[in-house]
Amino acid sequence: MSLQADFDRATEDVRKLKTRPEDEELKELYGLYKQAIIGDINIACPVMLDLKGKAKWEAWSLQKGLSKEDAMTAYVSKAKELIEKYGI
Repeated sequence: MSLQADFDRATEDVRKLKTRPEDEELKELYGLYKQAIIGDINIACPVMLDLKGKAKWEAWSLQKGLSKEDAMTAYVSKAKELIEKYGI
């Protein structure tokens, strides 16, 4: 399978997890997903009161500089880890 196919499959499988992953795991997945789809962060940091938006922004910002292919590979790897941990 191609990297894109593996990535697409992983994004579908993550939505089917039996148990909701921990917040830190979700933030890492989110950051890798955005980096894989869009690339380096291209939006301003949300205002202080938007805690969820700020957490998402920070998770994506941590992946800055990672190539789209490397982000896809890391996402697939993290997704497999979560599938083993939580099941689908």
